[in-house]
Amino acid sequence: MAALFAAGLALHSGTAEAGRVRVHGAAAGPEGRAAGTVTAGQNERGAYARGRHVAGDRQGNVQGGSHAAVAGAAGGQAQREGSFSRNADGSAARAGSMSAHGAQGGTLASSGSVTRGADGQLDGSRSTSATGRNGNSYAGSTQVADGSVTHTATCSNAAGETIACRGH
Repeated sequence: MAALFAAGLALHSGTAEAGRVRVHGAAAGPEGRAAGTVTAGQNERGAYARGRHVAGDRQGNVQGGSHAAVAGAAGGQAQREGSFSRNADGSAARAGSMSAHGAQGGTLASSGSVTRGADGQLDGSRSTSATGRNGNSYAGSTQVADGSVTHTATCSNAAGETIACRGH
């Protein structure tokens, strides 16, 4: 895939505008097809970069993903990534994560995944943690298995003492 992006950059270098660039490439062969796009830009407010790709074979299996990152001029940052797959037998999966850091403190992170078996069975989980600029924090997770959903959450103050979570 890296060669695909490099070839796209060489072929589409004329698409650069003031502060932005976009590169797209695609290829097909006897084993299947692949395509991808990368975009990036920058101005006085910050910068960003993102990309996505997808590939499939001739048997009906497809996989892909995407990524993005931003940085603000004041110092905040965020990123996310995700991937997916779908198989010829009907099974599928998706996973993703993200994180953010505020310019004045505070962080957020979350990741999760879900799978569907060829029989239709769904299983998945997500975990999230956040800390405010005042030091209070949240940690929670949700799981889905065998048709049941379980959620747990814990909140703490800056001293590490457990406090009530809003909305719980």
